[in-house]
This record gives sequence, C-alpha cells and structure tokens, in this order.
Amino acid sequence: MSADLDRTRAVWRQAAQIVIGRIKDGTYPPGTRVPSTLELATELGIAASTSQKALAFLRREGWLRGESGIGTFVADQPPVEP
Repeated sequence: MSADLDRTRAVWRQAAQIVIGRIKDGTYPPGTRVPSTLELATELGIAASTSQKALAFLRREGWLRGESGIGTFVADQPPVEP
C-alpha cells in the first residue's frame, strides 16, 4: 500500500502523521511493533532516511519506544492530543 503524499510539505512529517493516525485508529495498538524504517519507507514510497526521521520524531514525542535490537513499539500510553 502506497500513500499519496503531498511533496510540497515535509514528507517526514506526513509519514509521522500517518503512523499517529494508525495508532489512534487502533491499527497499531499500544505495545505492538510498528514497521521498521525500511518497511515504512517501502510502504510509503519514501527514502529510508525520511522514514527514520519520522520514527525518531515519534520516539521523542512519546508516541513510540525503541528497544535496541528488537524494534520500535507503540508506547504503552501514547500522548493525548487536544
């Protein structure tokens, strides 16, 4: 599945919003593994460095947590947006 991204806006932010949307709609429930950098890049048709930037942002913002050598997972209590 490929996403239609607006190439006039920061692609990494759009990728991050797609992941947040999936967390909110239950596609990625708390505690579940999210796609790797390469898997997300392939799915969205973006560069791996772009998906890496999106996932790093989501970790910093508290949406995701990384476990070295295992993967990236949805935080047990993702942030609540107003």
